[in-house]
Formats: sequence, structure tokens, C-alpha cells
Amino acid sequence: MERVELLILNNLLNNETYIRKVIPFIKEEYFKEQREKIIFQEIFSFMEKYSKPVTPEALLIEVENRDDITQDVYTNILQCVNSFEENDTNPDWLIDTTEKWCRDSAIYLALMDAIQIADGKDDDRGRDAIPSILSDALSVSFNSRVGHDYLEDYDDRYEYYHRKESKIPFDLEYFNKITKGGLPNKTLNIALAGTGVGKSLFMCHMAAASLTQGKNVLYITCEMAEEKIAERIDANLLNVNIQHITDLPKSMFESKVNSIAKKTQGSLIIKEYPTASAHVGHFRALLNELAIKKSFRPDIVFIDYLNICASSRYRASGSVNSYSYIKAIAEELRGLAVEAEVPIVSATQTTRSGYGSSDVDITDTSESFGLPATADLMFALISTEELEQLGQLMVKQLKNRYNDPTINKRFIVGIDRAKMRLYDCEQTAQNDMIDNMGTPSYNNDEEQSNFKNKFAAINF
Repeated sequence: MERVELLILNNLLNNETYIRKVIPFIKEEYFKEQREKIIFQEIFSFMEKYSKPVTPEALLIEVENRDDITQDVYTNILQCVNSFEENDTNPDWLIDTTEKWCRDSAIYLALMDAIQIADGKDDDRGRDAIPSILSDALSVSFNSRVGHDYLEDYDDRYEYYHRKESKIPFDLEYFNKITKGGLPNKTLNIALAGTGVGKSLFMCHMAAASLTQGKNVLYITCEMAEEKIAERIDANLLNVNIQHITDLPKSMFESKVNSIAKKTQGSLIIKEYPTASAHVGHFRALLNELAIKKSFRPDIVFIDYLNICASSRYRASGSVNSYSYIKAIAEELRGLAVEAEVPIVSATQTTRSGYGSSDVDITDTSESFGLPATADLMFALISTEELEQLGQLMVKQLKNRYNDPTINKRFIVGIDRAKMRLYDCEQTAQNDMIDNMGTPSYNNDEEQSNFKNKFAAINF
């Protein structure tokens, strides 16, 4: 290993192309010997200050000016540096070897940290930090990409334009229309609704639908118990009235669950956290724990619901206003979505004025207008007495980064509260909604033209 470290230091002194590629990824603690640490410190310090590689002569002068080393250490460094010389080592092999050395060193240091934590010798970190420490070490790699070069990276850009984006589709026609086929990864999607309208029902239905599509689903609840969420998903998937689930004989219940298991390749994990106590740090640790213990990596994450999560940056106190606090939670959740490369679906409450309104607007978002500013998709779930009698729910787009939000601005979905299920309505329900609202939404230019011609004929 020492031979590898000396080879790396030699090339850091004599190979400018090499140093510019690897210097951002090498850490001082990767070197074990004091002389090698000091040599690297001076190389890194000079490069950081002057943006140029240090020469052997300048390095030795800098080392000689230090007052934290003995004469014996300086002599050792002098002998080491004088032994360095330019070489013609294969550059690709050199980069690969350096990357492997960095990863092996990071893993070794992570294991040492984990042992310290496990023995209770680390006052700042608990055992729940061990999975993330090991995960970070295993993910060490050389990634020299620092942005998209518009003129040079046109080929990558063209491929991106023609690449089919991975999405989690809905089982509801109009939701697929407004999202162009489903929810993309690295996004935050928010349902806005009043109390009792159907925020949790929507998320439970979508979790059940994702599971039947063979997806891995993680459902985090900060409101209801894990068993209560599972009961709602049971009603949906088992096609049983939620009030009658407890009446099912165990053999029938087991048979129905096993039947679902045979039809899907996915898994559904439900995790409960106390209200207002869990933040993205807890969720990130949960993802790491699931990956290590169960080899489970979610394709989609539901968080029920955003307003009763905590922020990892702020403490909920009088010193932080609700706008900043809720916006921080939204930003942290979207950051987690990007990090985990999954869509996150959550919900929020309407304001008092929005509760019971037949035309909820984006300004009816409770506590913080910073939430819709952060979300990629935001829609309102609206229920009135008339819609409730018809077994329907109105959906209104509030913000949409996937499609034009004026297309299908409002639409109707059916709702079966007894079985915690949503379903597509017939087109007549959409037409009735247009007649009642007086604000048509068109699927395409042809529909718009037909509607205008029909309206003109009626007036005539």
C-alpha cells in the first residue's frame, strides 16, 4: 500500500494532468505515514492557493518553513521527494488505481469510525449513523463532471431529449394525461385538500396501485398508525369494505394477501414516526437501513403528510415563522427525492377559507406559500355535497412542471370511500363538470374547436 501512496505523491508532483483530475477526491487522512501526510498537505495547499502544481523545490522550502516537524522528519521528507521522478505510467491505469486506493482508504476509515461508535466512544454520533458512514465510503468515486458544457456536450443533450424518462404511472387516466404518463424521479408532488376530503385516501390508493404494478413502495406516516394505513390499503387491494375487514376469517384474509403477493414483484413497507418529530435525516437513515437489512430500494415514497414532518435545519419554535419552516421541509424533501432518485408524494392542508370551497386555489395552501414554490406538481382535491352524493371528487391543477396546467385544468375522478379507492369516471362526468364550472378544459385543439362550434350553434 505504501508503494501506491508514493506513486500517487510522485505523480501529484510531476504530472499536472493527473493532479487536476484527482486532487478534489484525495483526502489527507487517506495517508498513513506522517511524511506522506505533510507532503500532500503542501501539494494541496499550493494548488489551492496558486491553481498551479507545486515544484519539488518549492515544496521543500514550504516544508522547511514549518515549525511543527522535527529535523528527522524533514530529512525523511527530503529523501522521499528527491526520489521522485517523472514516469510514463499508463494514465488510465494510474487513475483507476488511485480511485481504488481512495475507496479502500475511505472504507477502512469508515470501519474504524463504526467501531468507535459501536463501542460508545463517539459522543456526537449514535449507532444509527453507521449505515450512512459505510454507504458514503462505498460510494467514493472519481466524478470529474462539473456541469453541462453547452457546446461540447450536445451529443449527451440530444440523447437526453430522445431518452424515455422513467416514470411511475397512475392507474387513473386524467392523472396520466396531466403528467404525460406518470411521476418522474427526483420530484416532489403535493395533494392539497381540506380535512377529511381524501389526502390519505389518495396516497393509499396510489401506493396500492404502484404495488400492483410491481413497484417497491415506501409509505411513511406521521399521522396514523402503521396498521391503520395497512388497513386502508387492505380495503383497496382486497376489494373489501374497510368496515368488514375485521369480519374476514383468517384463512380467507391470508388467501387474499397471498394472491396479491403472487401478482406483483414489488414490496410495500409502511413506517410510522411520531407527529412533528421526524425529518429527512430520519428518512435518509431509514432508506439506508432498508437497503442494508432488506435489500429494499423504493421506486416511490409517500409521506403522510408534509406539514407534520420536522425540519432538519430549523427547530419548531417561535423564532421561525411558518412560511420559512414549511418551505424548509418542502426543500429538504425535494432534496431527498433528488438524492434517492425517486418521486416523493405528500400532502398539505387548505387554509380555513379554502376548507369547503368548491374552487380551491393555490393561495389556499395553509401555513406557507413557499410549499407550492418548491413542488413540481401540486393539485387540489375538492369535495362538495353534490360531488359526495355522486361518489365523485374534483381535481384541480394548481402547478405543473410536467405539462401545460391549463389543459385539463379540472377533472373528475370517482371515489369509493368504503374501499379506499379512486377510479376513472365516464366522459359524461367530465362534460357535466365543464357545464357546471363554465370553464372548459380541452385535451387538444380539435376538442377546443368542437366545443367553440357547439357553443356558437347554441347561441345562434
